[in-house]
Amino acid sequence: MSLPSLNGMHRTSNFAFSFLSLARHQRVAIERVYAFCRAVDDVSDSSLGPEEKKRRLDYWRSELNLAFAGKAENPITAALQESIREFGLVRPYFEELLDGFEMDLTVNRYMNFVQLSQYCYRVAGTVGLICLNIFGCPKEQDYAVALGIALQITNILRDIREDAQRGRIYLPQDDLHRFGYTEAELFSGTYNDRFVQLMQFEAERARDYFRRAADLLRPECRRRLLAAEIMAAVYSALLKRIQSSGYRVLDNRIHLSKSQKAYLALRTAVLNRFGMGRNLST
Repeated sequence: MSLPSLNGMHRTSNFAFSFLSLARHQRVAIERVYAFCRAVDDVSDSSLGPEEKKRRLDYWRSELNLAFAGKAENPITAALQESIREFGLVRPYFEELLDGFEMDLTVNRYMNFVQLSQYCYRVAGTVGLICLNIFGCPKEQDYAVALGIALQITNILRDIREDAQRGRIYLPQDDLHRFGYTEAELFSGTYNDRFVQLMQFEAERARDYFRRAADLLRPECRRRLLAAEIMAAVYSALLKRIQSSGYRVLDNRIHLSKSQKAYLALRTAVLNRFGMGRNLST
């Protein structure tokens, strides 16, 4: 659905403005990473049966092995292997990313946030970790993981309706029980006070991870991580839009316009230029 994975994610539009802040060789590398992520994401969200999905994910795992050996055959992994060499991309992060997508083959419920956070780490945090070498800040792992989880939770809140249509509920079962909101209500698109309270709780959790990421970002890495900070600003604003809508995510897909994203990208770049962090209230 998040730098996230990208599992269920709105394709490139939420990333395009952040990519523009990168040097060309970095942008090419990021695009190659995301091409691989999209290919795996397409398998996860397809209508294929579990066995065929597993076979295709195994294919991409095999191609990943070939890419790290410099022998990839698929055009996507053949391009990726060039960036693996150029930036020293870390193999275990790619493997954990694939592990996350494999979770979607067998897991469609999460009992608690501990379980969900593992999923968020695998499909979103790992993408941030992969990209750190491209950004030139390989030691900012805690920042990348916190931001990845924030982005993924925001994705989950935005995509609740679409995920339910696939039979998936990413919101922890413990949280549903806590607020007395049932799966039957979710599947029928029932909007009530219990749903709003549940969403408020989850949104604050996402907001907390955005704050954690902001606190973890060291000043000396702020400029090199401008692309990630633009993404954080866009998704923070998306989360605020979900909140200001009264959490009407069961009615339609909530999004930001291109002009809003452009404004956020420019504003974040200016703040970044003067050594100022993003405004989490935006």
